[in-house]
Amino acid sequence: MRTDDKLDQMEEHPPDRPPSRMTRTRWWLFGGTLAVYVAIVAGVLATSWLVTFDWQAMLFRPYKQWPEIHAFLDYFVVLGQRGPTAVAVAAWLGWRCWRTKNLHPLLVLGTSLLLLNITAGAAKLGMGRLGPHYATTIGANEMWLGGDIFPSGHTANAVVTWGVLAYLATTPLRRRALSVIAALGALGVGMTTVYLGTHWVSDVLLGWAAGLLVLLALPWFEPGVEWAESRLTALWRRLRTRWLPAPAPLAPAHARGGLSAPRPAPEEEVLVRDAMGAARPGAATRAADGRPHHPPRPHAVRSERTPVTPTGSRRPPHADRAPRTAPLAPAPVRGRTGGS
Repeated sequence: MRTDDKLDQMEEHPPDRPPSRMTRTRWWLFGGTLAVYVAIVAGVLATSWLVTFDWQAMLFRPYKQWPEIHAFLDYFVVLGQRGPTAVAVAAWLGWRCWRTKNLHPLLVLGTSLLLLNITAGAAKLGMGRLGPHYATTIGANEMWLGGDIFPSGHTANAVVTWGVLAYLATTPLRRRALSVIAALGALGVGMTTVYLGTHWVSDVLLGWAAGLLVLLALPWFEPGVEWAESRLTALWRRLRTRWLPAPAPLAPAHARGGLSAPRPAPEEEVLVRDAMGAARPGAATRAADGRPHHPPRPHAVRSERTPVTPTGSRRPPHADRAPRTAPLAPAPVRGRTGGS
Protein backbone atom coordinates (compact mmCIF):
# COMPACT_ATOMS: atom_id res chain seq x y z
CA MET A 1 0.00 0.00 0.00
CA ARG A 2 1.32 3.44 -0.91
CA THR A 3 2.07 5.97 1.82
CA ASP A 4 -0.39 8.48 0.33
CA ASP A 5 -3.19 5.91 0.45
CA LYS A 6 -2.33 5.10 4.06
CA LEU A 7 -2.43 8.77 5.04
CA ASP A 8 -5.76 9.21 3.29
CA GLN A 9 -7.18 6.31 5.30
CA MET A 10 -5.80 7.85 8.49
CA GLU A 11 -7.53 11.13 7.65
CA GLU A 12 -10.82 9.36 7.07
CA HIS A 13 -10.43 7.08 10.12
CA PRO A 14 -8.07 8.83 12.57
CA PRO A 15 -6.49 6.76 15.35
CA ASP A 16 -8.23 6.42 18.68
CA ARG A 17 -7.88 9.55 20.79
CA PRO A 18 -7.73 9.82 24.56
CA PRO A 19 -11.07 10.02 26.34
CA SER A 20 -12.59 13.51 26.25
CA ARG A 21 -14.46 13.09 29.54
CA MET A 22 -13.59 12.15 33.10
CA THR A 23 -14.38 8.51 33.78
CA ARG A 24 -15.25 7.21 37.24
CA THR A 25 -11.77 5.72 37.64
CA ARG A 26 -10.16 9.02 36.78
CA TRP A 27 -12.39 10.78 39.27
CA TRP A 28 -11.24 8.44 42.04
CA LEU A 29 -7.59 8.76 41.06
CA PHE A 30 -7.82 12.54 40.83
CA GLY A 31 -9.52 12.82 44.22
CA GLY A 32 -7.01 10.48 45.90
CA THR A 33 -4.00 12.28 44.38
CA LEU A 34 -5.40 15.65 45.43
CA ALA A 35 -5.82 14.37 49.00
CA VAL A 36 -2.18 13.19 49.03
CA TYR A 37 -1.07 16.59 47.69
CA VAL A 38 -2.88 18.43 50.46
CA ALA A 39 -1.58 16.00 53.10
CA ILE A 40 2.05 16.53 52.05
CA VAL A 41 1.71 20.30 52.13
CA ALA A 42 0.01 20.16 55.54
CA GLY A 43 2.72 17.84 56.90
CA VAL A 44 5.52 20.18 55.82
CA LEU A 45 3.72 23.28 57.14
CA ALA A 46 3.20 21.59 60.51
CA THR A 47 6.87 20.49 60.66
CA SER A 48 5.76 16.90 61.17
CA TRP A 49 7.72 13.66 60.91
CA LEU A 50 7.94 14.33 57.16
CA VAL A 51 10.26 17.28 57.76
CA THR A 52 12.32 15.18 60.18
CA PHE A 53 12.73 12.53 57.49
CA ASP A 54 13.80 15.25 55.05
CA TRP A 55 16.61 16.28 57.35
CA GLN A 56 17.72 12.71 57.97
CA ALA A 57 18.06 12.03 54.26
CA MET A 58 19.86 15.32 53.73
CA LEU A 59 22.38 14.74 56.53
CA PHE A 60 23.03 11.23 55.24
CA ARG A 61 24.48 12.88 52.10
CA PRO A 62 23.96 10.11 49.54
CA TYR A 63 26.28 11.77 47.03
CA LYS A 64 29.13 11.15 49.45
CA GLN A 65 28.08 7.58 50.25
CA TRP A 66 28.10 6.48 46.58
CA PRO A 67 30.33 8.89 44.67
CA GLU A 68 30.97 6.41 41.82
CA ILE A 69 27.49 6.97 40.34
CA HIS A 70 27.55 10.73 40.67
CA ALA A 71 28.70 11.38 37.07
CA PHE A 72 26.01 9.14 35.60
CA LEU A 73 23.20 10.67 37.66
CA ASP A 74 24.29 14.16 36.63
CA TYR A 75 23.25 13.21 33.08
CA PHE A 76 20.29 11.08 34.07
CA VAL A 77 18.59 13.95 35.88
CA VAL A 78 18.32 15.78 32.54
CA LEU A 79 15.36 13.48 31.80
CA GLY A 80 13.38 15.70 34.15
CA GLN A 81 14.64 19.06 32.89
CA ARG A 82 11.92 20.96 31.10
CA GLY A 83 13.86 22.27 28.11
CA PRO A 84 15.53 19.12 26.71
CA THR A 85 12.59 16.83 27.45
CA ALA A 86 10.06 19.21 25.93
CA VAL A 87 12.12 19.51 22.73
CA ALA A 88 12.55 15.74 22.41
CA VAL A 89 8.90 14.90 23.01
CA ALA A 90 7.70 17.79 20.81
CA ALA A 91 9.87 16.50 17.93
CA TRP A 92 8.35 13.04 18.22
CA LEU A 93 4.79 14.36 18.49
CA GLY A 94 5.42 16.78 15.61
CA TRP A 95 6.33 13.87 13.35
CA ARG A 96 3.20 12.09 14.55
CA CYS A 97 1.11 15.18 13.72
CA TRP A 98 2.54 15.20 10.21
CA ARG A 99 1.71 11.52 9.75
CA THR A 100 -1.86 11.81 11.02
CA LYS A 101 -2.52 15.27 9.53
CA ASN A 102 -3.78 16.80 12.79
CA LEU A 103 -2.39 19.01 15.56
CA HIS A 104 -3.95 17.18 18.50
CA PRO A 105 -0.75 15.61 19.98
CA LEU A 106 1.20 18.88 20.01
CA LEU A 107 -1.74 20.80 21.44
CA VAL A 108 -2.11 18.26 24.26
CA LEU A 109 1.59 18.56 25.07
CA GLY A 110 1.38 22.34 25.10
CA THR A 111 -1.72 22.28 27.30
CA SER A 112 -0.14 19.91 29.82
CA LEU A 113 3.08 21.94 30.09
CA LEU A 114 1.09 25.15 30.46
CA LEU A 115 -0.99 23.64 33.27
CA LEU A 116 2.15 22.37 34.99
CA ASN A 117 3.90 25.73 34.80
CA ILE A 118 0.87 27.52 36.20
CA THR A 119 0.07 25.14 39.05
CA ALA A 120 3.56 24.06 40.07
CA GLY A 121 5.00 27.53 39.52
CA ALA A 122 2.34 29.13 41.69
CA ALA A 123 2.99 26.59 44.47
CA LYS A 124 6.76 27.15 44.29
CA LEU A 125 6.54 30.89 44.52
CA GLY A 126 3.70 30.84 47.04
CA MET A 127 5.43 28.61 49.61
CA GLY A 128 8.99 29.79 48.94
CA ARG A 129 10.80 26.83 50.52
CA LEU A 130 14.61 26.71 50.53
CA GLY A 131 16.52 23.68 49.27
CA PRO A 132 18.84 21.44 51.32
CA HIS A 133 22.00 23.27 50.20
CA TYR A 134 20.54 26.61 51.37
CA ALA A 135 18.88 25.48 54.62
CA THR A 136 19.47 27.74 57.61
CA THR A 137 18.11 25.90 60.67
CA ILE A 138 18.32 22.16 61.28
CA GLY A 139 14.88 20.66 61.78
CA ALA A 140 12.99 23.64 60.29
CA ASN A 141 10.68 23.36 57.33
CA GLU A 142 12.40 26.31 55.57
CA MET A 143 9.11 27.72 54.30
CA TRP A 144 8.48 31.30 53.06
CA LEU A 145 12.14 32.13 52.81
CA GLY A 146 12.28 32.98 49.11
CA GLY A 147 13.04 29.52 47.71
CA ASP A 148 11.40 27.78 44.76
CA ILE A 149 11.90 24.04 45.20
CA PHE A 150 8.59 22.86 46.67
CA PRO A 151 7.27 20.91 44.75
CA SER A 152 10.16 19.47 42.72
CA GLY A 153 9.99 20.80 39.20
CA HIS A 154 12.23 18.07 37.75
CA THR A 155 9.99 15.35 39.16
CA ALA A 156 6.72 16.95 38.12
CA ASN A 157 8.06 17.67 34.65
CA ALA A 158 9.20 14.06 34.21
CA VAL A 159 5.75 12.82 35.20
CA VAL A 160 3.95 15.15 32.76
CA THR A 161 6.30 15.10 29.77
CA TRP A 162 6.74 11.34 29.58
CA GLY A 163 3.23 10.67 30.85
CA VAL A 164 1.76 12.57 27.89
CA LEU A 165 3.13 9.87 25.60
CA ALA A 166 1.16 7.29 27.54
CA TYR A 167 -1.91 9.53 27.53
CA LEU A 168 -1.74 9.83 23.72
CA ALA A 169 -1.17 6.11 23.11
CA THR A 170 -3.66 4.64 20.64
CA THR A 171 -4.03 1.15 22.17
CA PRO A 172 -4.57 -0.01 25.78
CA LEU A 173 -1.44 -2.17 25.68
CA ARG A 174 0.78 0.71 24.60
CA ARG A 175 -0.87 2.98 27.13
CA ARG A 176 -0.12 0.60 29.99
CA ALA A 177 3.46 -0.01 28.84
CA LEU A 178 4.22 3.69 28.43
CA SER A 179 2.60 4.45 31.80
CA VAL A 180 4.96 2.03 33.53
CA ILE A 181 7.98 3.47 31.71
CA ALA A 182 6.98 7.05 32.55
CA ALA A 183 6.39 6.15 36.22
CA LEU A 184 9.79 4.46 36.54
CA GLY A 185 11.49 7.39 34.81
CA ALA A 186 9.82 9.93 37.08
CA LEU A 187 10.72 7.84 40.13
CA GLY A 188 14.35 7.68 39.03
CA VAL A 189 14.52 11.44 38.38
CA GLY A 190 12.99 12.23 41.78
CA MET A 191 15.38 9.97 43.71
CA THR A 192 18.30 11.41 41.74
CA THR A 193 17.48 14.92 42.95
CA VAL A 194 17.51 13.60 46.54
CA TYR A 195 20.85 11.91 45.90
CA LEU A 196 22.34 15.12 44.51
CA GLY A 197 20.99 17.10 47.48
CA THR A 198 19.00 19.57 45.38
CA HIS A 199 15.58 18.59 46.82
CA TRP A 200 14.01 17.31 50.00
CA VAL A 201 12.17 14.00 49.96
CA SER A 202 8.89 15.84 50.51
CA ASP A 203 9.65 17.99 47.45
CA VAL A 204 9.84 14.85 45.33
CA LEU A 205 6.63 13.42 46.77
CA LEU A 206 4.76 16.64 46.05
CA GLY A 207 6.26 16.78 42.54
CA TRP A 208 4.89 13.32 41.75
CA ALA A 209 1.45 14.35 42.97
CA ALA A 210 1.53 17.65 41.07
CA GLY A 211 2.45 15.98 37.77
CA LEU A 212 -0.14 13.23 38.18
CA LEU A 213 -2.87 15.79 38.87
CA VAL A 214 -2.09 17.52 35.57
CA LEU A 215 -2.28 14.25 33.62
CA LEU A 216 -5.54 13.21 35.27
CA ALA A 217 -7.12 16.62 34.55
CA LEU A 218 -6.34 16.59 30.81
CA PRO A 219 -9.77 15.21 29.73
CA TRP A 220 -11.37 18.39 31.08
CA PHE A 221 -9.35 20.39 28.56
CA GLU A 222 -10.00 18.16 25.55
CA PRO A 223 -12.93 20.29 24.25
CA GLY A 224 -10.68 23.35 24.28
CA VAL A 225 -7.94 21.42 22.51
CA GLU A 226 -10.36 20.29 19.80
CA TRP A 227 -11.68 23.85 19.39
CA ALA A 228 -8.14 25.20 18.99
CA GLU A 229 -7.29 22.42 16.55
CA SER A 230 -10.27 23.20 14.33
CA ARG A 231 -9.48 26.93 14.34
CA LEU A 232 -5.80 26.43 13.52
CA THR A 233 -6.62 23.96 10.77
CA ALA A 234 -9.10 26.37 9.18
CA LEU A 235 -6.57 29.21 9.42
CA TRP A 236 -3.89 27.11 7.76
CA ARG A 237 -6.22 26.20 4.92
CA ARG A 238 -7.10 29.86 4.32
CA LEU A 239 -3.44 30.87 4.29
CA ARG A 240 -2.53 28.04 1.96
CA THR A 241 -5.34 28.98 -0.43
CA ARG A 242 -4.33 32.64 -0.39
CA TRP A 243 -0.56 32.34 -0.72
CA LEU A 244 -0.01 29.06 -2.52
CA PRO A 245 -1.27 28.85 -6.14
CA ALA A 246 -3.55 26.00 -6.99
CA PRO A 247 -1.86 23.29 -9.07
CA ALA A 248 -2.75 23.38 -12.78
CA PRO A 249 -4.84 20.45 -14.01
CA LEU A 250 -2.85 17.84 -15.88
CA ALA A 251 -3.71 17.71 -19.60
CA PRO A 252 -4.45 14.35 -21.23
CA ALA A 253 -1.61 12.51 -22.86
CA HIS A 254 -2.76 13.14 -26.46
CA ALA A 255 -3.08 16.91 -25.80
CA ARG A 256 0.38 17.43 -24.31
CA GLY A 257 2.71 18.57 -27.07
CA GLY A 258 6.41 17.96 -27.26
CA LEU A 259 6.19 14.52 -25.73
CA SER A 260 7.65 11.68 -27.74
CA ALA A 261 6.33 8.18 -27.67
CA PRO A 262 8.18 5.74 -25.49
CA ARG A 263 11.14 4.14 -27.23
CA PRO A 264 10.49 0.47 -28.03
CA ALA A 265 12.68 -2.29 -26.82
CA PRO A 266 15.73 -3.19 -28.97
CA GLU A 267 14.13 -6.43 -30.18
CA GLU A 268 10.93 -4.64 -31.18
CA GLU A 269 12.93 -1.92 -32.91
CA VAL A 270 14.78 -4.49 -35.04
CA LEU A 271 11.54 -6.21 -36.01
CA VAL A 272 9.91 -2.92 -36.99
CA ARG A 273 12.94 -1.87 -39.04
CA ASP A 274 13.03 -5.17 -40.88
CA ALA A 275 9.32 -5.00 -41.59
CA MET A 276 9.65 -1.46 -42.96
CA GLY A 277 12.61 -2.45 -45.07
CA ALA A 278 10.77 -5.43 -46.49
CA ALA A 279 7.84 -3.20 -47.43
CA ARG A 280 10.06 -1.09 -49.73
CA PRO A 281 10.85 -2.91 -52.98
CA GLY A 282 14.53 -3.34 -53.56
CA ALA A 283 15.45 -2.26 -50.05
CA ALA A 284 18.13 -4.24 -48.27
CA THR A 285 17.42 -5.86 -44.94
CA ARG A 286 19.66 -7.60 -42.48
CA ALA A 287 19.72 -11.30 -41.88
CA ALA A 288 19.99 -12.96 -38.52
CA ASP A 289 23.80 -12.82 -38.68
CA GLY A 290 23.76 -9.05 -39.24
CA ARG A 291 24.78 -9.11 -42.92
CA PRO A 292 22.74 -7.12 -45.48
CA HIS A 293 20.34 -9.25 -47.39
CA HIS A 294 19.08 -8.15 -50.80
CA PRO A 295 15.77 -9.58 -51.92
CA PRO A 296 15.79 -11.34 -55.31
CA ARG A 297 14.71 -9.38 -58.33
CA PRO A 298 11.27 -10.17 -59.65
CA HIS A 299 11.32 -12.54 -62.63
CA ALA A 300 9.13 -12.10 -65.64
CA VAL A 301 6.19 -14.39 -65.93
CA ARG A 302 6.96 -17.16 -68.29
CA SER A 303 4.61 -19.34 -70.24
CA GLU A 304 4.73 -23.04 -70.04
CA ARG A 305 6.49 -23.28 -73.38
CA THR A 306 9.19 -21.11 -74.83
CA PRO A 307 7.93 -19.18 -77.85
CA VAL A 308 9.20 -20.35 -81.21
CA THR A 309 11.30 -18.01 -83.33
CA PRO A 310 10.40 -17.26 -86.90
CA THR A 311 13.17 -19.55 -88.09
CA GLY A 312 11.64 -22.39 -86.16
CA SER A 313 14.09 -22.53 -83.31
CA ARG A 314 13.11 -21.95 -79.74
CA ARG A 315 14.24 -18.84 -77.92
CA PRO A 316 17.14 -19.36 -75.65
CA PRO A 317 16.44 -19.02 -71.98
CA HIS A 318 16.48 -15.54 -70.51
CA ALA A 319 16.06 -14.03 -73.92
CA ASP A 320 13.61 -11.52 -72.57
CA ARG A 321 16.23 -9.92 -70.43
CA ALA A 322 17.98 -6.80 -71.64
CA PRO A 323 21.39 -7.47 -73.20
CA ARG A 324 24.33 -6.53 -71.06
CA THR A 325 26.23 -5.09 -74.08
CA ALA A 326 25.21 -3.35 -77.25
CA PRO A 327 23.82 -5.79 -79.90
CA LEU A 328 26.02 -6.62 -82.83
CA ALA A 329 25.14 -5.30 -86.24
CA PRO A 330 23.32 -7.89 -88.36
CA ALA A 331 25.40 -9.54 -91.05
CA PRO A 332 24.58 -8.57 -94.64
CA VAL A 333 22.24 -10.95 -96.41
CA ARG A 334 23.75 -12.49 -99.39
CA GLY A 335 21.55 -12.85 -102.40
CA ARG A 336 20.91 -16.18 -104.06
CA THR A 337 22.58 -16.71 -107.40
CA GLY A 338 21.39 -18.98 -109.89
CA GLY A 339 23.58 -21.89 -110.26
CA SER A 340 23.80 -25.34 -111.15
